[in-house]
Amino acid sequence: MATDKFSAHDYYLMDELLTGEHKLIRGTIRAWVKKEVSPVIEEACQTATTPKQWIKGLAEIGAFGPTIPAEYGGAGLDQMSYGIIMQELERGDSGLRSMASVQSSLVMYPIYSFGSEEQKRKYLPKLAKGEFMGCFGLTEPDHGSDPNGMLTNIKDKGDHYLLNGAKTWISNAPFADIAVVWAKDEEGIIRGMVVERDSEGFTTPTIKGKWSLRASVTGELVFHNVKVPKENIFPNVKGLKGPLSCLNSARYGISWGVIGAAMDCYDSALRYSKERIQFGKPIAGFQLTQKKLAEMITEITKAQLLTWRLGVLKNEDRATPAQISMAKRNNAMMALQIAREARQIHGGMGITGEYPIMRHLMNLETVITYEGTHDIHLLITGMDVTGINAFQ
Repeated sequence: MATDKFSAHDYYLMDELLTGEHKLIRGTIRAWVKKEVSPVIEEACQTATTPKQWIKGLAEIGAFGPTIPAEYGGAGLDQMSYGIIMQELERGDSGLRSMASVQSSLVMYPIYSFGSEEQKRKYLPKLAKGEFMGCFGLTEPDHGSDPNGMLTNIKDKGDHYLLNGAKTWISNAPFADIAVVWAKDEEGIIRGMVVERDSEGFTTPTIKGKWSLRASVTGELVFHNVKVPKENIFPNVKGLKGPLSCLNSARYGISWGVIGAAMDCYDSALRYSKERIQFGKPIAGFQLTQKKLAEMITEITKAQLLTWRLGVLKNEDRATPAQISMAKRNNAMMALQIAREARQIHGGMGITGEYPIMRHLMNLETVITYEGTHDIHLLITGMDVTGINAFQ
């Protein structure tokens, strides 16, 4: 089993901007990742499996719905804490963070924000404890960046709705107990609902053959005349506002999470460069290696400052969707570029499971396109600064 030698790098003394509680939370998550994730993550990725014990562990450290109030099973933490948790989990692996991010931002968040009191009390405590796992059904085979074009639909049958359609690229789908699903009603209005695993006509085939996020299970949601009780429909939201609000929460978490992956790549590259001897000295002593390392820590530091400020705005309920898009886009690309540079510093060893670089690199190739592609987020910023919609 691999030994986790990670050491955090805080070039701009960002810790001074965090509270004691924030640092305690980070220490708890970091210690769990080092003990439970790092020793087995390479094997999990090589075999494309998700260790079942992670679910229980994530629940025990409070990674499921940490911002949900305690009365519903959450920890009632602030948005900065949520970001820190995502950063530490993704330092372990993007697939691990995806599991927690989906559970928190895409399942628990909409139930808490848009669900009835009965829905909240029925599902949230079990989701927080990991007794239930959830998934989020928005993306369809023919509709990704344009969710308004979805074909999945519900029809009113008196005492229930009849759900038909399909969703794809759904994290957690193959083992999820419930799915938060978005579908159009007979008036063409998007509605959200909870669909339970044992619903007749509901299947979740696994998507196999992924080269990325291999420790995260991905699948489809297929609905064939699925009866959805009317009490499972979210009463407090209609239209795209519902799913887009969920995505904003997830994108915020991703903007923090990818910093963790970048930090892991940088830390490994820095350590390796000091140990690898070529031409009679450590490669850390060569100008081109120092250029790579200096640019890495600079970009990580810029991303840390960006997300810290975004966290402050999120705590004050002032963060806009466009601001979140900017952070997600910038930080995901930053992390991917750092992984690529770190791979070069590691040379041939960078493609082996002895180091985390290639795993992070392949994971980040997915992260840069999910929850809104790199280009979509660019256009969101463009629309925000010009006032002109380039999507249509």
